[in-house]
Amino acid sequence: MDLLWRNYRGPLGELVLLMLCLIRGSSSKEGCDGPLVSSLPQSAFRSSSQLSNSHGPGYAKLNRRDGAGGWSPLDSNKYQWLEIDLEQRTEITAVATQGRYGSSDWVTSYLLMFSDTGHNWRQYRQEDSIGAFSGNTNADSVVTYKLQQPVFAQFLRVLPLDWNPNGRVGLRLEAYGCQYKSDVASFDGTSYLLFSFDPPPGPSAKDLLTANFKSVHHSGILIHMEDQHGHALTLELLKGKLFLHLRKGKGTAGDFHTTASLGSLLDDQHWHHISIERLRGHVNFTVDKNTQRLQLPEHQSHFQINQISFGGVSAVGAQRDHSKRNFHGCLENLLYNGVNVVELAKEKKVSAVGNVSFTCAEAVEVPLTFASPDSFLQLPWAVSRDSVSLSLQFRTWNRGGLLMTSELQHQAGTLWIYLSDARIRLQIHKAGRIVVDITAGSALNDGQWHSVELSVRRGRLILAADKADTSTTTTSFPVMPANHIFLGGCPGTEGDSGCRNLFSVFQGCMRLVHLDGSLVDLIKVQQMLIGNFSGLQMDLCGIVDRCSPSHCEHGGKCTQSWSTFHCNCSNTGYGGATCHSSVYEASCEAYKHRGNTSGLYYIDVDGSGPIKPQLIYCNMSDKAWMVIQHNNTELTKLRASSGTNQHLAYFNYSADTKQLGAIISRAEHCEQELSYHCKKSRLLNTPDGAPFTWWVGRSGEAHTYWGGAVPDSQQCACGLQEDCVDPEHFCNCDGDLDDWANDSGFISLKEHLPIRLLAVGDISRPGSEAAYRVGPLQCYGDNDFWNAAYFNKETSYLHFPTFHGELSADISFLFKTRSSSGVFLENLGIKDFIRIELSSPTEVIFSFDVGNGPFEVRVETPEPLNDERWHRVKAERNVKEASLHVDNYPGAVQKAPADGHIHLQLNSQLFVGGTASRQKGFLGCIRSLKLNGKTLDLEERAKITPEVRPGCPGHCSSYGGLCQNQGRCVEKYNGFACDCGASPYSGTFCHKEVSAYFRPGTSVAYTFKEPYELNRNSSSQSSSIYSDLTLKGENVSLSFRTGQAPALLLYVSSYYREYLAVLLNRNGHLDVKYKLQSNRDAEVFQSNARNLANGQLHQVSIRRVSESLSVQIDQQAREDFNLTSDVDFNAIKAVVIGKVHESGEMDPEIARLNALGFTGCLSVVQFNSIAPLKAALLYPDTSPVIVTGPLTESNCGSSSSSSPYAAETTHLLSDHFGTVGTGQPVVNAISSDSALIGGVIAVVIFVILAALAVMARFLYRRKETCQTPESKGAKPDDSPETPFNTDPTSQSIITDTQKEYFI
Repeated sequence: MDLLWRNYRGPLGELVLLMLCLIRGSSSKEGCDGPLVSSLPQSAFRSSSQLSNSHGPGYAKLNRRDGAGGWSPLDSNKYQWLEIDLEQRTEITAVATQGRYGSSDWVTSYLLMFSDTGHNWRQYRQEDSIGAFSGNTNADSVVTYKLQQPVFAQFLRVLPLDWNPNGRVGLRLEAYGCQYKSDVASFDGTSYLLFSFDPPPGPSAKDLLTANFKSVHHSGILIHMEDQHGHALTLELLKGKLFLHLRKGKGTAGDFHTTASLGSLLDDQHWHHISIERLRGHVNFTVDKNTQRLQLPEHQSHFQINQISFGGVSAVGAQRDHSKRNFHGCLENLLYNGVNVVELAKEKKVSAVGNVSFTCAEAVEVPLTFASPDSFLQLPWAVSRDSVSLSLQFRTWNRGGLLMTSELQHQAGTLWIYLSDARIRLQIHKAGRIVVDITAGSALNDGQWHSVELSVRRGRLILAADKADTSTTTTSFPVMPANHIFLGGCPGTEGDSGCRNLFSVFQGCMRLVHLDGSLVDLIKVQQMLIGNFSGLQMDLCGIVDRCSPSHCEHGGKCTQSWSTFHCNCSNTGYGGATCHSSVYEASCEAYKHRGNTSGLYYIDVDGSGPIKPQLIYCNMSDKAWMVIQHNNTELTKLRASSGTNQHLAYFNYSADTKQLGAIISRAEHCEQELSYHCKKSRLLNTPDGAPFTWWVGRSGEAHTYWGGAVPDSQQCACGLQEDCVDPEHFCNCDGDLDDWANDSGFISLKEHLPIRLLAVGDISRPGSEAAYRVGPLQCYGDNDFWNAAYFNKETSYLHFPTFHGELSADISFLFKTRSSSGVFLENLGIKDFIRIELSSPTEVIFSFDVGNGPFEVRVETPEPLNDERWHRVKAERNVKEASLHVDNYPGAVQKAPADGHIHLQLNSQLFVGGTASRQKGFLGCIRSLKLNGKTLDLEERAKITPEVRPGCPGHCSSYGGLCQNQGRCVEKYNGFACDCGASPYSGTFCHKEVSAYFRPGTSVAYTFKEPYELNRNSSSQSSSIYSDLTLKGENVSLSFRTGQAPALLLYVSSYYREYLAVLLNRNGHLDVKYKLQSNRDAEVFQSNARNLANGQLHQVSIRRVSESLSVQIDQQAREDFNLTSDVDFNAIKAVVIGKVHESGEMDPEIARLNALGFTGCLSVVQFNSIAPLKAALLYPDTSPVIVTGPLTESNCGSSSSSSPYAAETTHLLSDHFGTVGTGQPVVNAISSDSALIGGVIAVVIFVILAALAVMARFLYRRKETCQTPESKGAKPDDSPETPFNTDPTSQSIITDTQKEYFI
């Protein structure tokens, strides 16, 4: 049974603790298994018909040979039934069947019905979905079923569904159980029982209240309790559902708080069980088989109750606070703490107010169920008067369906009354047009009983829904049905019946059908004495509430129709038919391996588990950092204040406690910066004093060590490193200096994180000043994501405890293999099982059995899966469907049977990598295996299992494609990294453009040392990096944005006065200018592209191989040219972007352009394997670059969105606030005694910053050449970057023996 946890913290909570639950169902009392049928007289047996007197129902006793040896009906069809009157309400625990003795007649499947009155039957269901019982396979064997939940009833009815095809229906029957004691009180809607306590009982740790109830009306108060302080608890039936209300103190309806709601369709005139259980601070509220659990604070567990009323309250009491009705129906076996309240009422020891009787009067109403698409009921109706009236009641979940139709007399047309958009609609069609169209009611598909009435008199037609909502029209012709009407639908042969249905069929229940004021006897219809029908379930309402309890998980909203339900998973973060599986990844590590860059992402740490997704910032560098912010990550200053001995700072995180615990647990490493700046303010009072400052971690324990030190050491980082400013102390601040000092470092013991509270103590002395900072919680790595095992033999496997996924199960993992087949995992039950296997190189199969026979879902892939690359498998099974997905290929979905078993019952160990029989084992790696959101620790189990190795290296084959722009994948034990050394890009995946904004005087020159031949007689200093002697080709690429024309974009010079220039001419066209031969003029190659000096971002790619030259701009067609001069480019001297500051002669045209400099943006500049702009911006101190003039890194070369969800924002993993010295830290200052002033200052700063932002935005829009430059900041190493492109086909200008580290 499903348990729903709720919390209630109101002061009235103690009242809920009053009520206890009767554990009823599977725990039937011992010995309740005696035969109930064998001793009954023949008069206790009835049937729909009998083949002969010797085949009568009285002979249907188990193992008896009387008469013809059992019961057989006149006709073998689905409308036959056998009924047994047990003479009193009885507890029934099992049934057994046999065929008719010595014959070929037996029943192979049947339905079991029960009732207290012989009418209004209720079907017994297994697992809430299985209605049919499997019967016999011969005439003599006995098939017995022990009922999962006992039945309490006087009448049993068996409805044969199928029988031996070579015989007919034949049945002998026995039921087992015992006598059932029933004490009943009946209430008429105004009466109630009042149970007063004088004196009130003392407080107790345990209370008990149980009862059964049967309701005539859908609403009314069942139980109301009050204590001496006016606190109240009310159990109310409202529209067929039970609500538990609490009220704090004496008050009105507005003071009630609805704590729990359970049940549905409880006004079906059948008995329902209620129990409310309290044991100390826990309360279980149960209706039938469903329970909600509430947990209350310990201090609310004791109270003294004054009185309890059953069946309602007085007109001046709580009735007016909540419901306008008292209960109308019966209460049975009403027990409060073991006291039989009904017996006390019979003895006049409990006050009975109004008409309370001790028998349960049964209303005889015969409902019909229209369950199938071919269901209909035809009734005769001969109308001879000028007035017509029709009324009926119905209940359904469907928004549409035909209620009634009839041809009208005198060829006046056809009348339809039907549901449309959950409203009642009446239409009359005549000669192909609508002559009458009226509607009434709304929201009539709520499963409640609703009435529809049609009244026609003297041309006036009235349509009413629930008596209150009416619609009226007049007609100029008589509206009189001709001979008969059809309810619910039409026969399959509509043309012969005179019935036409232009709408959907009705699926639901009907009752109380009146024609011209006369109630139609539906029992005679069942006996086929009047009318005609098909597909009806007679004398029962088979409506089922598929949303109570709801199978929609994680807050999904359940809606339903007659035959199914639907879960709306919008805004839940979960998907699938029941909102079971998370749509988000479990960590930043997982997002990184999908190719995502830094940004905000929803993280669901436990997948389909109960922890909700949380929006978290992922900082994708060489590691995928999860950054969890709290309410104060700024450096906060404290000043001495009289009367203040301690400052307490509480930190509230963007993730809740469960989310934080799960994030920290699965992370490889977590840390949080803890910084203290001080001036005459001691920290830990080392070496021997009591600490002035301490902090509290996740467990609530106080800690007295500081960031960078060992836990429990009462030291700071400088004490550990033995470099504190005062060697006598273990913290810089404990030196009690008059100058500013600080102690900073990281707390990295995961068990102590996150920091929840910081207490700062030494701030009350004159002259004391301090500032603290607690950084965000930062974690990297995902132990679950990389948890892997390698299976090196087909007989190897890992075993784990039984998998429990009774109603919903999701399984996900990654695998890689060279094998063509193998079982990934398997778990067996007695009959049930679940298995996922690779059946062939291109097919994965998810198979299981929950009692309906083996079920398979298959996914075939166009590419082989045994390619030694990681592939992802995700399988899910729930009560609605089973699905299987492999990588990003189209998934497969199979619907579950509409009326089938739904519980997956397993009892053996879970085998991973093999099967219990050790056949078809898996060869290869399995990683990140999750079952219902919980990761199995494959590595730990593999360490102690022969022939299975923990871990599985080799990830670049799967993830190497994430490295972009010539980035090279580098293997790591857990994952990979992108080496961007040969790329002009940076970032996690070599995806981030390296750009800068250039001013007219800005120059970046990447220089090379003169060749040895030119330098051997020279005494001047030269670069340590030599130039190649000869180049026979170049690869040049860059992006730019400018409004300047003409302009020099790139210039490559030579020690032999040769050069390559890339420039924009005066028309904004791109020119490539080569001078490779000193005795010839330069050759100019002009592109046909339009004006490029338009402020837009343009990409240029230039490639030369010998005399062949190609130029491509943006996505335009490549242009090809040929050089006519020498093809050797000798002795490269420098690659220059921006203004050239070289001495010596320069081509006059180039010199004129160079004098102008370049204004605009240059990005991702590359010359062969050289990235001069990247070297200048990121590695200026260790690369052979000369930077002249202002150079500012910018995002001006990015064409991507600036959305924080899409763009990468690289954050430092720590912020440094200076070292020991006299400089005061820059802080978000607050005074201990003046928070208001601090708040005003903060508001003023915010206003100033906002004004500056508006001004910056205005200036940005005025500038068309580039975005506002961003200040250059420190950047952590994104990835290991090697000096050269190691691809042998690349154009290299450095010899193999020379080293270069920044290209």
